[in-house]
Amino acid sequence: MSKRIALVLVFVLLSWAYQAIRPPPPKICGSPGGPPITAPRIKLRDGRYLAYKEYGVPKEAAKYKIIFVHAFGSSRHDAVVATAVSPEAIEELGVYVVGFDRPGYGESDPDPKRTMKSLALDIEELADQLGLGSKFYVIGYSMGGQIIWGCLKYIPNRLAGAGLLTPVINYWWPSFPANLSRDAYYQQPPEDQWTLRVTHYLPWLTYWWNTQKLFPASSVVAQKPDMFSPQDLEIIKNMLSVAGPDRETYKQQVKQQGEFESIHRDMRIGFGTWEFDPTDLNNPFPNNEGSVHLWQGDEDRLVPVTLQRYIANKLPWIHYHELPGAGHLFPLAKGMSEAMLKEFLTGEK
Repeated sequence: MSKRIALVLVFVLLSWAYQAIRPPPPKICGSPGGPPITAPRIKLRDGRYLAYKEYGVPKEAAKYKIIFVHAFGSSRHDAVVATAVSPEAIEELGVYVVGFDRPGYGESDPDPKRTMKSLALDIEELADQLGLGSKFYVIGYSMGGQIIWGCLKYIPNRLAGAGLLTPVINYWWPSFPANLSRDAYYQQPPEDQWTLRVTHYLPWLTYWWNTQKLFPASSVVAQKPDMFSPQDLEIIKNMLSVAGPDRETYKQQVKQQGEFESIHRDMRIGFGTWEFDPTDLNNPFPNNEGSVHLWQGDEDRLVPVTLQRYIANKLPWIHYHELPGAGHLFPLAKGMSEAMLKEFLTGEK
């Protein structure tokens, strides 16, 4: 009898554990009970839909056509090179920008097979279906900046230029000297160290780790104040003072299809084992027919400047801009995105 009870208890515990680590199915936009579809979308090669939002001058009249890749926990509404730049500057430069919801975010269908390569191919297909021409610019911010490495790897022939705004670092890229990556890794809060360990070594536990209550999970997901620099906090204060009612609506849309297929899968890809190392990339513009720019704040508490410097040193063809006193949110500082956009597109400082 005692053996039978023990077996039942083991079965119950295993069932509970399985349910705890298994993420719920996503609520697909447009499906019964799912969020409504409000954005224009394209249908991709595998049947998925990708939602997008256009900014700036009409693409038919644009001198520069840019695809913007949003950050972690963000959406198509957060194309900072459009939303943080004055309409007059956009008009003067002749800039067209399209932001899109990455898979699982906002109103874009989840992609359970998402990889760095598939994301680059999504971007290429978005450009083709919108008629952006044989070459276009890409700019990515934070986790979106990390995805620009994938564009440089898989679709370099389609790029007119590439901009990386404080792109997120993967501490397990093999080119990093062990002491350098280790020192940077341990500068993070303990809860973030553990979150990344779980995400990298036990990716199937990512959902459970970020939803359980036994141990503190990611401070980034929790948006703890300690993760922000003094400049970041000032930017947040200014943003809150002018935020309109649409801002809250947009925030609610970001993870409306489920946290796993948006932010948790983002973490698994960004901090997982990559199929390439960014420092092994070749210059996509050997004849100076385009350029790659990387901006990084030296007081960024989310992306270690020491590792960014190492990457820039290994890839001398990158135009590296280190910003004194800047944190992670520097693209949202007054006038910053406009200055970066002008330098990126025209070389004007």
